[in-house]
Amino acid sequence: MFEGLRFNHWKTSLDESGIVTLSLDRAGAHVNAISRAVLDELGQIVERLAIEKPVGVLIHSAKPFGFAVGADIKEFVQYAQHDTVLESIENGQRVFEALARLPCPTVAAIHGACMGGGTELILACRQRVAADDEKTRIGLPEVMLGIHPGWGGTARLPRLIGATEALPIMLTGRPLSAKRALALGVVDRLAPPAELLAEARSLLRRPHARPFAQRAKAWATNIWPVRQALAPMVIKQTAAKVRKEHYPAPFAAIEVWRRGGSSINQRLKLEARSVAKLAQTPTAQNLIRVFFLQERLKSQGSGTEHGIEHVHVVGAGVMGGDIAAWAAFKGFTVTLQDREMKFIQPALDRARELYEKKLKQPEKVQAAMARLRADVEGNGVKEADLAIEAIFENAQAKEALYAGIEPQFQADEILATNTSSIPLDELRKGLAKPQHFLGLHFFNPVAQMPLVEVVRHDSLDPGYEKRALAFCKAIGKLPVAVKGTPGFLVNRILMPYLLESMRLYNEGIPGPVLDKEAKKFGMPMGPIELADTVGLDVCASVGKELAPFLGLELPAGLEDRLEAGKRGKKDGQGLYTWHEGKAQKPEVDPDYVVPADLQDRMILPMVNEAVACLGDGVVDDADLLDAGVIFGTGFAPFRGGPIQYLRSEGVGIVRGKLERLAQRYGERFAPKNGWEHQALAKTGFEFENLTPTGDE
Repeated sequence: MFEGLRFNHWKTSLDESGIVTLSLDRAGAHVNAISRAVLDELGQIVERLAIEKPVGVLIHSAKPFGFAVGADIKEFVQYAQHDTVLESIENGQRVFEALARLPCPTVAAIHGACMGGGTELILACRQRVAADDEKTRIGLPEVMLGIHPGWGGTARLPRLIGATEALPIMLTGRPLSAKRALALGVVDRLAPPAELLAEARSLLRRPHARPFAQRAKAWATNIWPVRQALAPMVIKQTAAKVRKEHYPAPFAAIEVWRRGGSSINQRLKLEARSVAKLAQTPTAQNLIRVFFLQERLKSQGSGTEHGIEHVHVVGAGVMGGDIAAWAAFKGFTVTLQDREMKFIQPALDRARELYEKKLKQPEKVQAAMARLRADVEGNGVKEADLAIEAIFENAQAKEALYAGIEPQFQADEILATNTSSIPLDELRKGLAKPQHFLGLHFFNPVAQMPLVEVVRHDSLDPGYEKRALAFCKAIGKLPVAVKGTPGFLVNRILMPYLLESMRLYNEGIPGPVLDKEAKKFGMPMGPIELADTVGLDVCASVGKELAPFLGLELPAGLEDRLEAGKRGKKDGQGLYTWHEGKAQKPEVDPDYVVPADLQDRMILPMVNEAVACLGDGVVDDADLLDAGVIFGTGFAPFRGGPIQYLRSEGVGIVRGKLERLAQRYGERFAPKNGWEHQALAKTGFEFENLTPTGDE
């Protein structure tokens, strides 16, 4: 059937029953990313199939790790830079539409990750069968890159399962499990992984009849009057979560669906033009840059064996207990030490809650709990490959603890501290082997925050730093190596923002106004709500350590609140009153006029400190700095990080604003060391420097 045609990325076979099997196996890669070459070959294959008319066509992946991770993002960047996105999108649409029009049954057999363009490929098939296991994930995550599906996703999914089910999948980017995909009708059958291809062939011979209720819902939610009535409601729900000026892609996807008629060609044309337009927005360019930054952080732990099986954590408070629970969740043997069992038990209880939520099945929960052991006596130190200290922020107490741990080490164990602010050059002074000591600074809540700062000092062995990076990768975290100066990277940049916001609060600016302005800039949570959530006691503790170094002062009234037991969310009282975990924010006078420079006063101290971190060499380069701040603080991802924000706004313009703020409010706003750094002079989006070292 395919005589004379040679393919690099597809394997083809024809069995005795007349079924053609197409196996996607992108050459030179561990995973399938759908490149132009992959599409062009598929186009040739489909063209031949349309002529030969086989009994059926089965499409699956020859890669063990999954079906397809989506479009090749590196190629997409090149198309955006050369303004050829529209042509590229239209090409992919043509190939998938030709597949959809084949005059024979087509079935996609899906295992592992099936994302973006991979999902659009399976949607172009008549039927779909998925492996019934936890690894199967089907999704359309394009909104996370500032665009929306472009190879038929917006045109086909709403018509397949109904708009009310399809729109949330496209607007959030969250993937579906195999069982959820079956319940919604995205796939027609599930099969044990070993029987996936056999089930796909069975489906080709006896196609699945979609239930009438599913077909009726798909039709009813896509007729013109329903689209016009439903779209404003979906827009309102989306606007409650993200701002259109920050993230235009979800709103564009809704509009494409609203305008899409009964003709597939018309819907595809709307989709292609919309994606091409979105590709030119700063949001898409910045979010794609963030994607590459994330891939770079992931790759930092590659190529090194961490050599860690047993982790010993000292300090069963919120941070220590949750670090221990997470390491056990990720498969490590963990011992958790504190002075008495009554301090450890709450951490074990939280761990069980985490495992029940994540693992669901009782036997898996029990297996995870068995890996996490209470250890009041500290006997686990002798067997540990990594010991993590997570006690209170006091240098003398930490040094005394190290004096008891280090002599029990046998060879190449790592000693780590979770300190959030104390310089490591200070903490390592009494150690016999300071070269084996480093910081592993996690963020609260540990299970949700992706970043870990791997903290250096002047005596650290680079090999141990690499092992620590590899350990972070093994527990599913994004590591960034930072200099061990006060506050490291994230807290050093975050603290000027929080302290200035609290100063503004003391000046009489209502908390809800401050929070609203920060969210208007793009922060995930306002500073007053954040301070209460982190805890005013934590803010004060870190602030005391950092304020002298940063040339700042703690805001008045903070100590009084702490003495009155008003630490924030955990006490129900802080800068706000809290009820059932929610801040009870006071009403603001509707005639209140927001000061014109309010947003600058909050945000620019962060940017100024980011420049100072660059000047002081806290991180290796500006891209790692942006990555650390985005994943450690949630700094407006659509802005690309503080350094990228500075470049887009104009270095001279932002520096001028700081100088004017310094004249008006004081020296704390004066531009710091680092404003002459060459990284600030870069323009545009230099994606080639961000390309991950691994596979797509």
